[in-house]
Amino acid sequence: MADTSSIIKLTDVTLTLESGAGPVNILKGISFGIEKGETVGIVGPSGSGKSSLMSLMTGLEQATTGSVSVGGLKFEGADEDTLARHRLKGVGIVMQAFHLIPTMTALENVAVPLELAGVNDAFDRAARELEAVGLAHRMDHYPAQLSGGEQQRVALARALAPEPAILFGDEPTGNLDGKTGHAIIKLIFDLAEARGSTLVLVTHDPELADRCDRVISMADGKVVDDTGNTKSVTGDADVMGKVSNK
Repeated sequence: MADTSSIIKLTDVTLTLESGAGPVNILKGISFGIEKGETVGIVGPSGSGKSSLMSLMTGLEQATTGSVSVGGLKFEGADEDTLARHRLKGVGIVMQAFHLIPTMTALENVAVPLELAGVNDAFDRAARELEAVGLAHRMDHYPAQLSGGEQQRVALARALAPEPAILFGDEPTGNLDGKTGHAIIKLIFDLAEARGSTLVLVTHDPELADRCDRVISMADGKVVDDTGNTKSVTGDADVMGKVSNK
């Protein structure tokens, strides 16, 4: 259960979306807190609601009911400009798809959000971030000239460049092979720890989840385990049986 010291706090959160067949209840009564500097994995089978939960915590989606507070900002009632500024300065997001701008170099891709956030030395800081992820020699290359692992490193540098208090990752290794994914996992955890960032990762990968301080398991739009059990990542029959009987 969340408390007042949590850097991320959700209380009785629901998310209902309209469809052609009527309203669909995506998230159902979610409540938890995440502390500053904690690393948390959010796991569960496809369709369990974990990516929707990520969208709520990053302000990309608004809760239907309940309250969401992230990095000191209460999301209910906040307008889109406020949420966008919050993401630019206080939150880093790394997605499964790299979302790099194809007509910009690696350096420009990292510098753009810094310029939008009003950082004076945007390109100098972008260069330092690319060096931190091992791409000092690839700054002037375009996304099409980079491997998948290199593109994800650029995306990670972009997410970390504004020095966010919270780093979110939604399947950050989903488009990478095993060896490359392992290297990206290590880099994400090493950089988050070095900077004291809170780290929240949505993943199907048990190795990635097991590296977290804590694992939150979801099924059918609900939190079904918050004790660190990662069995639901692989769809363990016993775990899923218990979920379906609730």
